[in-house]
Amino acid sequence: MSRIGKKAVAIPTGVTVTLDGQTVTVKGPKGQLAWTVAEEIEVRQENGELTLVKRSDTTRAQAMWGLSRTLLSNMVTGVTTGFERTLELVGVGYRAAMKGQALSMQLGFSHDVDVPPPAGISFAVPKQTEIKISGIDKQQVGETAARIRRLRPPEPYKGKGVRYAGEQVRRKEGKKK
Repeated sequence: MSRIGKKAVAIPTGVTVTLDGQTVTVKGPKGQLAWTVAEEIEVRQENGELTLVKRSDTTRAQAMWGLSRTLLSNMVTGVTTGFERTLELVGVGYRAAMKGQALSMQLGFSHDVDVPPPAGISFAVPKQTEIKISGIDKQQVGETAARIRRLRPPEPYKGKGVRYAGEQVRRKEGKKK
């Protein structure tokens, strides 16, 4: 059984946390995030820390306790430093470029694939084969990266496709003569 919920979430300077019933709003230098905590959890703000307390001893309350603490910690991290995911394009002719705010990729199809950025997400292309996705909401950054990867996932025979930076693609042996 995890004890993540016991740890307090430290609030750094420059970040303001507002509690309105079950809704927690975190405002920092990079932006503002809000989230509604489950009814089983009570959030308290005291001496520069957020502490979470279970209102009951049910299994759901235990699960929501750790989840809520992690989500609040991610919100504080997001508004202070932000989150970033890096994707790599592997394959002959696979490349990415910025087209205004949108991301334009050549992924071996007969057409270019254009991806507009969702609200709160920004793309950067430092190299033709590298895409950086950044934002303050960890879930949204991960979801956007997964959607782009889903356009052309890495295949096991040649390893071509869109992959996360540092991802190991399990390779298969081709057919033999």
